[in-house]
Amino acid sequence: MASRPQRVFEPIQKSDGSDGDRGDTLPEVAGVALDMDGLLFDTERIYWQVGDTILQRRGHRYSSALQARMMGRIGTAAVQEMIDFHSLDDSAEDLLAESDDLYGNLLPQLLRPMPGLEDWIGHLQSSGVPFALTTSSRRKWVDIIFAELHWRKSLTFVLTGDDVRNGKPHPEMYSTAAARFGLQPHRMLVLEDSGNGCAAGVAAGASVVAIPNEHTREQDFTGAVLVADSLLDQRLWQMLR
Repeated sequence: MASRPQRVFEPIQKSDGSDGDRGDTLPEVAGVALDMDGLLFDTERIYWQVGDTILQRRGHRYSSALQARMMGRIGTAAVQEMIDFHSLDDSAEDLLAESDDLYGNLLPQLLRPMPGLEDWIGHLQSSGVPFALTTSSRRKWVDIIFAELHWRKSLTFVLTGDDVRNGKPHPEMYSTAAARFGLQPHRMLVLEDSGNGCAAGVAAGASVVAIPNEHTREQDFTGAVLVADSLLDQRLWQMLR
């Protein structure tokens, strides 16, 4: 993975009034790259249930440590982390097929948006700043999740795990996104919920806002210009000048 660039942003205040994340002197945002799982939609709890079911069948339990390793990785690379973590005998292909079967059954029942999603999308649309989806999930899941969304056509482009060779924390996803926007990476704002996703955006040279959820709050967000409370955090909204 490419080394992380040095950042020179001034401190931005946290919601409690203390000095915290850097972001006061960000360059003007000209494109926004949005992660999906755990950022736009509360799918991490579905992945947790899938992972726990798979591991219980093999005498283990899913954990935050394993989830942190799997987040942002693509397809068989994600389940290989599970195999290595618990020294399983399964092939990555077989484990992915089992995971897909469970996830596909649970997704229609349990999918729900993250708090503030519609308001944030409305703010993006009003700002006139182009925005895109940049997710490690495979396109077949994106197509299901976005099938009925009225704002899907507002996306400038969609990048999925099928479109890159290297999953997060490798910077390929966000280097590719910047190229698709036609921007220098530092003019792109990346929104991520995981440590791996944050590392990918930072390594690509983008400005990253981390929005942790209940599954990712303890992860490492080094290099983020802001760790926001939610999609409704006004410090995030103010970045679209």
